[in-house]
Amino acid sequence: MSSFDGFSMHALTRELDRALSGGRIDKITQPNKQTIILSVRQPGRNFLLHITTNPANPAAHLLAKPLENPPEPPVFCMVLRKQIETGRIASIRQHGLDRLLLMDIDTIGAGGVITTKTLVLELMGKYSNIILVENGTIIDAIRKIGANNSRVRTVLPGDAYELPPTQDKLDLFTAPMADILARIQSFHEMKLQKAILATCLGFGPVSAKEACARAHLPMNMFTVDLTKDDLDALAHALIELRDAVDAEAPTPVIVTDEHKKLLALAAFPLHYLKEGTSTTYDSISSMLDAADKLAGSYVLPDKDRFRKLVKNEKNRATSKLQKLDDEIAAAENADEWKRYGDNLMTYQYEYRDHVDKEIIVPDIYSETGETITIPLDQRETIVGNMQLCYKKYDKLKRAQSLLVEQRKECEDNIAYLETIEAGLFASKSLAEINEIHNELIAGGYLREKPKKKNNDKPAKPFHFTAPDGTSILVGKNNYQNDKLTTKVAGRMDTWFHTKNIPGSHVIVRNDGNELSKETMELAAMLAAHFSKAQEGSNTPVDYTQIRYVKKPSGSKPGFVIFTNQTTVYVTPDEEKLAPVLAADKNA
Repeated sequence: MSSFDGFSMHALTRELDRALSGGRIDKITQPNKQTIILSVRQPGRNFLLHITTNPANPAAHLLAKPLENPPEPPVFCMVLRKQIETGRIASIRQHGLDRLLLMDIDTIGAGGVITTKTLVLELMGKYSNIILVENGTIIDAIRKIGANNSRVRTVLPGDAYELPPTQDKLDLFTAPMADILARIQSFHEMKLQKAILATCLGFGPVSAKEACARAHLPMNMFTVDLTKDDLDALAHALIELRDAVDAEAPTPVIVTDEHKKLLALAAFPLHYLKEGTSTTYDSISSMLDAADKLAGSYVLPDKDRFRKLVKNEKNRATSKLQKLDDEIAAAENADEWKRYGDNLMTYQYEYRDHVDKEIIVPDIYSETGETITIPLDQRETIVGNMQLCYKKYDKLKRAQSLLVEQRKECEDNIAYLETIEAGLFASKSLAEINEIHNELIAGGYLREKPKKKNNDKPAKPFHFTAPDGTSILVGKNNYQNDKLTTKVAGRMDTWFHTKNIPGSHVIVRNDGNELSKETMELAAMLAAHFSKAQEGSNTPVDYTQIRYVKKPSGSKPGFVIFTNQTTVYVTPDEEKLAPVLAADKNA
C-alpha cells in the first residue's frame, strides 16, 4: 500500500485545524496500544479525533463513532488525561510538508498560568509515534525508544525533543515553479518520477506518479530528455496538484483492486492507476477512516496476543503429535520383541553368555525355515537377554493403547484450538474477546484472572435475516455456540456447521417449517464464511434439526455430536454475503 504522504497531509492539516482549533479536550481514551482518541467539544458539536500509529496506515482523522475501550486505561492514556484533558486546542499545524503534525494545547497550570503543551503526531510508517512535549522536553510517548533500540534518536521522558531537519527539497506552495523545474532537470541521469520525488517537499510515490500522469509523461523517462513542451506540461500538472490539495473542499480518493486491497490514497483524484476502483470521499477524514477499515488498522485489545498464543499452542501440539506418531510406530514392533524372546528361549543352551552381539538362528515361527537375527546385550547372559526382550514387549504393548489415547487427546486439542481461532476471527467487540479470554483461562492456556462480564455491552451472536424473513443466528465463539445450540434454539430449528472443519454454529429459527432453497444456501454460506474454510470452495456443510444435536457431559466448549444430518457443498459468495453481513441486527 502506498501511504498518505506529507503533500496530501497539507489538506488534512487544514481540515483538522478548522474543525478542532478552539475546542476543549473533553475526554481521552486509548482503545489499544497504538490508538488514541481525543473527544473535543466545540460549541454545538463534539468531535472525535482518532490518532493511530499502526504501521499499516498511520493517520490522524475525525471519527464518526467511538471505538470500544478497555476497562483499565493504559499508562500513556492516564498521562495524557493528567496533562491535557480539559485543555483547549490552540492550533494544528504541519512541520514543513513532513508526515508530522503538531497540536498546540493550552492548559491552565498552577496559579492559573496558561501553559502550552504540544502533542506531536509522527505518522511515518513503522517509525510512527505520539509524543507529548512541553517547552522542548518530552513528557511521555506512546512508543518509548531507548538507546538499545536506536543509535540515532531516543524518545524518553525528560529527553529534549528535536524536530527532524528540513529536507533539502522545494516547497510547491512557496518556491517559484521555475526553480522547481530547474531542480528536476538538474538530476540528469535520473528518471522523471524519482527526480520529482527528490525535488518536491512532501511528495511520496503516489504524488510523483500522479504528476507524471497529469503531464502525460512516462514516469520512467530520463529528465535529460525533457523538452520545453514537456516542462510546460509538468509545470501545469504540479500547479494542478498544488491547487487540488489547497482547495477549500479537496476531493480525496482511495483506489482498491478487485480484492478490495488498498492500492493508493491521496487528497486528490488519481489518474496514474489504470486498473483498480477509485472511490471519492467528501472529506479527508472519511477517506482515512475508510482506509483504516481496509487496512485493518484497528485491532481489539488482546486479539493479536490471543492469536499468537493459540498459534504457539497449535505448533506445540502439532510437534507433540509427530512425536507420538513416531512412538506409536515404534510400539507397533512389540510383537517382534516377543519373537526374539521366544527364539532365545528355544536356543538358549546352544550359545555362551557375553560373547555375541547378535545371533542368527532358524526362526521357530517360520514355516519355510527362514532365519532371524536377534540383537544381544553382551553385558547380559542369554537368559538375561531373553528376559529383556519380554520386558520390552510388555512395555511396548502397554504403551500402544496409551499412545493411541494420547494421540486422540492431542488431535482433539488441535481441533479445539482451531475453534478458538475461528472465534477470534469472528469477534468484533471487547465483550466477545473477554469471553475468549475466559475460555483460554478455563482451558489452562492462560494463567490470568478471568475478565468480568461487561453488562453495558454484553456479547451477542450475529443476527441475520434471510430473504424470506427467517432469522439466522451465528455464534462468534465457543461459549456463544454452546448457548445458541443448547439454550436459545428450539428443538425444531435447524443447525448448520462445516463438516469436520472448525467454525461457528449457525441456527436457522424455522421451528420445523420447511427451509426455502435460498435460506438453506445462505445459512450454509454463513457457516462456511465463519469457519476455517472461509476462502475455500465446495466446502461441505452439515445440517440437521436441533433435536438431533447433543452436547456430551464434560466436553469442551463448542463441542457437540449430532445425527440425521444432510451435507451440502457451498462456495461463499462474498458479494452476495456483503449486504447480509452489513445488516447484522446485533451490531
